[in-house]
Amino acid sequence: MSNTLHHYVNGARVAGTSERFGDVFDPATGEVAARVPLASASETARVIDAAAAAFPAWRDTPPLRRAAILFRFKELLDRHTDEIAQLIAAEHGKVLNDARGSLTRGIEVVEFACGAPHLLKGTFSENVGTNVDSHSVRQPVGVCAGITPFNFPAMVPMWMFPMAIACGNTFVLKTSERVPSTALRLAELFSEAGLPPGVLNVVNGDKEAVDTLLTHPDVAAISFVGSTAVAEYIYQTGTRHGKRVQALGGAKNHMVVMPDADLEQATDALMGAAYGSAGERCMAISVAVAVGDDTADALIGRLAPRVAALKVGPASDPASEMGPLVTQAHFDRVKGYVDLGIEEGAQLVVDGRGIQVAGHPNGFYLGGCLFDHVTEDMRIYREEIFGPVLVVVRVPDFERALALVNAHEYGNGTAIFTRDGDTARSFASRVQVGMVGVNVPIPVPMAFHSFGGWKRSLFGDVHMHGMEGVHFYTKLKTVTSRWPTGIRAGADFHMPTMK
Repeated sequence: MSNTLHHYVNGARVAGTSERFGDVFDPATGEVAARVPLASASETARVIDAAAAAFPAWRDTPPLRRAAILFRFKELLDRHTDEIAQLIAAEHGKVLNDARGSLTRGIEVVEFACGAPHLLKGTFSENVGTNVDSHSVRQPVGVCAGITPFNFPAMVPMWMFPMAIACGNTFVLKTSERVPSTALRLAELFSEAGLPPGVLNVVNGDKEAVDTLLTHPDVAAISFVGSTAVAEYIYQTGTRHGKRVQALGGAKNHMVVMPDADLEQATDALMGAAYGSAGERCMAISVAVAVGDDTADALIGRLAPRVAALKVGPASDPASEMGPLVTQAHFDRVKGYVDLGIEEGAQLVVDGRGIQVAGHPNGFYLGGCLFDHVTEDMRIYREEIFGPVLVVVRVPDFERALALVNAHEYGNGTAIFTRDGDTARSFASRVQVGMVGVNVPIPVPMAFHSFGGWKRSLFGDVHMHGMEGVHFYTKLKTVTSRWPTGIRAGADFHMPTMK
């Protein structure tokens, strides 16, 4: 018997009224675990109205008081880490250690947002002209919205709403309808921390809810993480309706392995970066670029037995290294890419299709897959697969490796493994990618830096969290003032120079 979830509006769970529902699956068993309401346009508009009504009072709340609530929220997140990790694992399928790790990275953004009084400090210049002073402040933009993907039910929303709320905005979160429970629990904990009703709201829905957020006149800013096709739609539609938009899209992240690399270290890195979270990460390494055939042969020789031996199972099993994919539809899509790779002529070194997990015959399990001799004209190289599929491309030298990475339409993350400082520095300087790792496979920045890619991995000019996040969720205002001094200089019809 499945249960029905709700929206979260004005500090309480609210039942949906659209009479449209989506199924929420337990990926480990393949069974429907819950129903989630899919909000209509009118329902979504009412949620926006709640956020708009809460905005004036929250905007006028001193940043120090906002920070105090964020500190309490962070304490509650720490206290409820295991509970939230269980929710993530139950609906996404990722193993518990991975769920806890992703939550930790989200909590780090909350910690950064606790510094709101410092982050929102303005600037002041005395006597920019005779008896004239100027100061600049950053003020909130209004109602902000976040549209988030299924793969990180806690971390990605927490890239958004803690920063927006710390800056004095109110927020409407449209989380993925595949994994709704985590966002609802986060909202409850924020209310428990003292957040006023209406400051953070959660609406569940599909395209109808998304389009309402994109077009509603009271929504000032939209943050999005998802596929490139949808990111482009979000950016074009939102900006056309006068909103500021940051839309993070897809990825095809390359890891270049040089002949001088520590191959044991590189193999460890690829195992975690390609197969962690079943490859359902926008920062997953899905392409290993082996420089030289000797490097490629040695790398494949180390990878193949380890990929074949991956322990695939439910999150409830502490021995599991990789869980199931999120839905049957996504399983079919990823498996279809493996079938396609064989048709395209790539060599399937490890075949994860057909894996059986004891006691879970209907779960959405796909074992690790490893391709060799992949070429850049193949779709399994060009397109984002978003599953436990690693492809190896062989190139003759460093320059060819760099050109390969730079020619790809995506520019989210990349890495190079080498012992040579000159090579690493040249790669980091010349590569056309937003986030670069040197002997670090998944270079996700810490919360006080900012996250975002280049090329078709990002639509918009501002990255997430860090100071870029502060700038996205605030508007700059500069005030120039002069107080009467008893001296009158008469009218001046020229452009003021302050001299």
